[in-house]
Order: sequence, then structure tokens, then C-alpha cells
Amino acid sequence: MTALAERYRRDGYLVLADLVDAETVARLRDETQQIIGGERGAIAGLPVAPGIDDDARLRAVLAIHFPHKVSPLVRAMLAHPAIVDVLTQLVGPDVKCMQSMLFVKHAGQPGQAWHQDETFIPTADHSLVGAWIALDDATIDNGCLWLHPGSHATRTLWPSEHRADPRFDGAPESFGWPWPREGGVAAEVRAGSVVFFSGHLLHRSLDNRRTTGCRRALVNHYMSARAELPWAFGGSRFAPRDYRDIVVVAGTDPFADRGLEDLARPYLRPLGPAHSPSEDRP
Repeated sequence: MTALAERYRRDGYLVLADLVDAETVARLRDETQQIIGGERGAIAGLPVAPGIDDDARLRAVLAIHFPHKVSPLVRAMLAHPAIVDVLTQLVGPDVKCMQSMLFVKHAGQPGQAWHQDETFIPTADHSLVGAWIALDDATIDNGCLWLHPGSHATRTLWPSEHRADPRFDGAPESFGWPWPREGGVAAEVRAGSVVFFSGHLLHRSLDNRRTTGCRRALVNHYMSARAELPWAFGGSRFAPRDYRDIVVVAGTDPFADRGLEDLARPYLRPLGPAHSPSEDRP
């Protein structure tokens, strides 16, 4: 086992500085603007209107799910060599990706309360890993990640409930776990850094408390390609045996004979009523 894998097994996360070079980060910032402007393809729920300046477009978006479906650059980032090198140490030689998310979080926008990603993307072998790529310096005041070290160890998935807290976007919050709600470790990082974390690790981000600017991040989710993904994507009541809208980024796919599907479509992440002008917002 490598030193990185040992740290990941112990803490449930890794923070690796400067894993993505400055030129690529700058291109991803520019690409964010193109995606939000609707220039890379349709994004469900995205308000696109002529004459809106760049800053106004950024303020209108908290996050976009599956941007790799419309952006060749974001799709290429799924298999970024430095990221894949780490992933193969954490989950094995065969790795697949099932989701990307592009977070913008402009000044004044909310974060997401404590949660575990395996609650939303259950893997058959508990190998889910998030790779959180900082496109801006992430600090406590602009809404960096917070992590509870070691909270992944028992693989317990804690129950979730909706709570009214204006710091967060309205997504369910995990509860019942033995760590302090206002505790944890802040992952303050420079742009280009990547935070890898287990799908069982409790993590959150707070609101962006600055008055200007945004905290952009690209987050991709991976798992071992040697395990099936029974993911009831899109709110379906029935999980498939193996979700096949995936991208293999390392090694081989033992289930390649099942083929691939094109199921996910990019969409704007909805906000809860406390942050949305209408409860009917998509």
C-alpha cells in the first residue's frame, strides 16, 4: 500500500496541492463561463438571455451537474493523468467515473450541509471517491470544504433530513453521528489543488461570505470499475443492477459486454425555498 493510500484509509481524505497546473485551471475558469453562457450546449434550468454580463451569469448559478456531457474540456478532466494516478492508488487499477459537477458559489450563495456521497451514489463495494478540484483559492470565508477525519471508517450511512439553515442550499443533512456539527477540519487550498474523499466521509461546505467573487470547483465522482453501480439515477424508485452511463478512466471495464448508455443530461442544481425566488424553480 502506498503512503497516499495509507493516509486515505486512515483519514478518509487526501489534500494534494497544485495537482492541476495553472494553465489548465485558467482554461477551466474560461470554460465555466462558456458553459454558463449556454455556448457548450443545453443545461436544463439554466437561465440564458442575451446581454447578460459575465458576473451576472455567475451569480445565477450555484452548480451544474454533468457538465462533461457538453464540454470536451471537462470530459477530458475526468481522466486527468495526475488525478488518475492518485485514484489507481486508492481504488485499484480499474477506475470509472459516473458524475461531474461544476460549482460556482458566487458571493452570498449557500453551501451544502453535512452529507456522505454514498447516500446519493451507492456503490456495490463502497469504493466511491470524490475528486474536488479547486478552480479558485478556497478559504473559510468563501466556502471551502469541511471534513470530519475518520468518519468514513465504519462505513455507516447516517440518516438525513431537511433542515432550515440559510447557510445551506436545502439538500438533506446527515444527523445522528457522534462528531460536533460545527466541528471538522477546513480544507483551505490553492487553486489547482485536489481534495480526494471517501464516499462515506462526512463533509460539507459553508456559504460564501465574501461580498464579491466566487469559489469555483469541479467535482468528479469515481469508483472501482470492478464493481457494479446500483444507482437509481434521476430519482427513480428502482436501481438498475449496474448503471452504465460511465467513463472508464483507468484500466479496463470487466462489464464491457453490457455496453454503455447515455442517460444523464446536464442540469442546474436547484436551491431550496430559502434561496430560490420560487418553490417551483426547476
